[in-house]
Amino acid sequence: MTTARHTAMTTMAFERLRSAYENAVPTGPVRDLVADRSTAGAYAIQQKIIAERIARGARMVGHKVGLTSLAVQRQLGVDQPDFGVLLDDMRREPDTPIDLSGLIAPRIEAEIAFVMREGLEDGVIDHSRVRGAVDHAVAALEIVDSRIENWDITFFDTVADNASSGLFVLGTQPRGLADFEPMATQMMMEVDGRPASTGTGADCLGDPLEALRWLATTLRDHGQPLRSGDVVLSGALGPMVAVTEGTTITASITGLGSVTAQFDSNDARQRGSVS
Repeated sequence: MTTARHTAMTTMAFERLRSAYENAVPTGPVRDLVADRSTAGAYAIQQKIIAERIARGARMVGHKVGLTSLAVQRQLGVDQPDFGVLLDDMRREPDTPIDLSGLIAPRIEAEIAFVMREGLEDGVIDHSRVRGAVDHAVAALEIVDSRIENWDITFFDTVADNASSGLFVLGTQPRGLADFEPMATQMMMEVDGRPASTGTGADCLGDPLEALRWLATTLRDHGQPLRSGDVVLSGALGPMVAVTEGTTITASITGLGSVTAQFDSNDARQRGSVS
């Protein structure tokens, strides 16, 4: 394939995803547009999407690790982790109702979020070094979304689509790693007070710190290492749950307390537009 044709196909995939994001209208799989379905090709499309959003004023605040739970991998039919970029306009506060109108097919998962005290830019990145680089952790909810219609995704599609990122909510009870052990945590997620998903720290690549180590190593290989202050969503602790308007979803994670996301209803938005 010529370089010009490859560039044109990559641009077409990027434009399709950008349009789906801007209009909250799903698109067909982007894998159908490209001949090079390599991991590098998928991340090249992701980088174009992130660069576009940053050019429009968004600011990068960290990264997410996706597909760390075997349960989620089975749900999506993939078999390896990926990563995406967190931007400041993706963050929502736990005490403010979240408007879902800009999303397409949101789902939610409970995670441990790490905030980095030190960057991981060089040298050996092993478990001990990763642990020492963490400032604190909090409970987190990630609202994932897919611009691909009906979540008909392969690994290529989800990587290109910024690892199917949507929004995220961070808890307000920071804990240092001396105060809890990520691998040993237990998670319960409830929808309007009813149990909806359970899992453990060990369900996240065997240990959320292993997910963090994988991310740090992979990002450095991609030339964009973790920096001090970065937020890292380390991956799902249990199966995803569909999100609907007007619900309240709370995840409790041992050692980190709980985090809640409230989702606005259409009625509430209509009342707000009238007032």
